[in-house]
Amino acid sequence: MKLLVVGAGIIGVTTAYELARRGHEVQVIDREAGETRMTSAATAGLIAPGHSFAWASPAAPMELLKSLFSANTSIRVKPRFDPEFISWGLKFLRECTSSRASTNTLAKLRLAQRSQQVFNEIVKEEEMDFKPTVGGVLYLYRDEMGLRRAVERGRIMRDHGQEQNVVSRDELLHLEPALATSRASFVGAVHAVTDGSGDPTLYASEIRKRCEEMGVRFTFNTAIKAIRKDGDRVTALSSKESDFLADGYILAGGPASARLARTAGTRLSVYPAKGYSITAPVNAGAVAPRLGGIDEKSLVAWSRFGDQLRMSATAEFSGYSLAHSRKDFSNIVKAGQELFPGALDYDRATYKIGLRPMTPDGPPIIGAGKQRNLYFNTGHGHLGWTMACGSAEMLADVIEGKPSALHQDTYALSR
Repeated sequence: MKLLVVGAGIIGVTTAYELARRGHEVQVIDREAGETRMTSAATAGLIAPGHSFAWASPAAPMELLKSLFSANTSIRVKPRFDPEFISWGLKFLRECTSSRASTNTLAKLRLAQRSQQVFNEIVKEEEMDFKPTVGGVLYLYRDEMGLRRAVERGRIMRDHGQEQNVVSRDELLHLEPALATSRASFVGAVHAVTDGSGDPTLYASEIRKRCEEMGVRFTFNTAIKAIRKDGDRVTALSSKESDFLADGYILAGGPASARLARTAGTRLSVYPAKGYSITAPVNAGAVAPRLGGIDEKSLVAWSRFGDQLRMSATAEFSGYSLAHSRKDFSNIVKAGQELFPGALDYDRATYKIGLRPMTPDGPPIIGAGKQRNLYFNTGHGHLGWTMACGSAEMLADVIEGKPSALHQDTYALSR
């Protein structure tokens, strides 16, 4: 079967790999000059099933309200008249009940767990090096009440197979000695033993090589503008220069997939949340973190990539704009200097943004739409790196008409 994948981020290249190794003829198209040039290059790098909580929760409306009056919150909403965001936001608020949050968290968790299993199999089979870390991920808390709430909140994770230990401050410093010099005071942490981290850009580069060895074609610097259809089938995808023909078409381009889907008459409840990240060299002789982690107060996340540290934070709802300034990264720099004083060279840091594709409920959209040969693999939010392999597996099963390891209806557009 000849299949066309739109998007060469971590979701797109992983999808292409899964389809190619099943014997399909695959072409990947992206508007950028190479794979993972946008959002996938700006993620924290955590592979974190243990942090699969749905953002829509009983506490979320108050957090969004606070963001209207402060620029220092981890979630920001820039007030503006945007019918698309209003529609998305109303659906998000509908999901902010305890029961819906539990259902959505479990859906995310199951996909993340399956994805990690497939990911580990691929890494072993392909013998890839993407600067992984082992030993788990640390979710850090600065007060006893916050830690107790985290333990209660994390019950759903532990009850469904995630190995998580609550560690004291002394145990935390044993696991991560770099925190001994931190200006922040932590009472303890949740240690997600089987979570991990790695560089998604390196991984995607390795996956692309495997794809090309299997005959996958990559077409870059090409923006798909419209979907051409005839009845219940897509006939072509059109760029400014030409049309692209295939038997099946897959939209895996993050939030841009929602805009492209509209040209085929399909509305995806996917909206961008702008994320910010810094990748800074570790100073010679400095003590920098070995394990990935999240400071649950600032919600700054980090991963160690060899001699560099990636830090990421903020979810800003400001439409599809890529505009930003150095000031927008100040909360990450401040947190980094507090957490790991003297460890990083910010003068040589790389500053990036990415538009995370968010669904109102949290789980991604995987499967077919109105047209029988148009498929979606988008809406992974902050867990695209974590969910990539499991999502690719499920989409390939949908295309081939096979049952999946998980219930496909949970992630279908029709939900």
